[in-house]
Amino acid sequence: MTPTRADPRFEFGENWARFLTHLNDERIAVAEASLCEWLSVTNLSGLRFLDVGSGSGLFSLAARRLGARVHSFDYDSRSVACTNEVRRRYSGDDGDWIVERGDALDEAWLTKLGRFDVVYAWGVLHHTGNMWRALDLVVPLLAPQGKLFIAIYNDQGRKSRAWRLVKRAYNALPGLAKLLLLIPSMMAVWGPAIARDLVIGKPFDTLRTYARRRGMSPWQDLVDWVGGFPFEVARPEEVFDFLRDRGLVLTKLATCAGALGCNQFVFVAPASHGEATGTILNDDAQRPNPTGKA
Repeated sequence: MTPTRADPRFEFGENWARFLTHLNDERIAVAEASLCEWLSVTNLSGLRFLDVGSGSGLFSLAARRLGARVHSFDYDSRSVACTNEVRRRYSGDDGDWIVERGDALDEAWLTKLGRFDVVYAWGVLHHTGNMWRALDLVVPLLAPQGKLFIAIYNDQGRKSRAWRLVKRAYNALPGLAKLLLLIPSMMAVWGPAIARDLVIGKPFDTLRTYARRRGMSPWQDLVDWVGGFPFEVARPEEVFDFLRDRGLVLTKLATCAGALGCNQFVFVAPASHGEATGTILNDDAQRPNPTGKA
């Protein structure tokens, strides 16, 4: 079942506002390194960078520090406020960094943004309420040979359907009652890693070093995971087929190997991109069926 805008929505901005109290130079440096590694660059000087669903604003800041001209937007107004706060705190009155509220499902608005050398949508499009349409709509935003860096929740079948129920319940619960789902979810998400760390004699090492990998907080990411609704998932081959059919070429991939989390992709647009960008899906479009099976 595809979520809709009428479904309960997680207030991502509230979570990111708490994260900003822990933002520091080390986490910013990790975010910069992550962009350089995934985009296979040493800097982004002279490039246009679109941050779709900017959240805390951390990766917008990282792109700006790497030299890109940045355009950030988010559907959640408090997330927009967080990104604006990061911009104010670290870049001041920066004319090369635009921050605004926008909707990844608003085709008319998106077409006004222009083309970008990098379109970054990490862990965002599966929260729009219509993931495949959102994915389709970001393709025309790429400049010729532009890079699309996305992360999409892995489809675990029945486990994903169970998490969808947890997420819906979390957003329906009031205040502190949400802890009734957060605590057992923490054990489900982090329990195996904590047990492994204990066995190898490095208690809680995974949690302590978590921020070094993407600059994010393990607790904020847990709240984001449990609360993140609408919630859609896809198998890696579905994402690959979908974007291949729109002329993009996969250049980098990291999967969850069937586990919980996001599969990460970098696609590159052809030099002729813009002459034909594929067919826009209807608002009620469902996931593709690459197997051809009913």
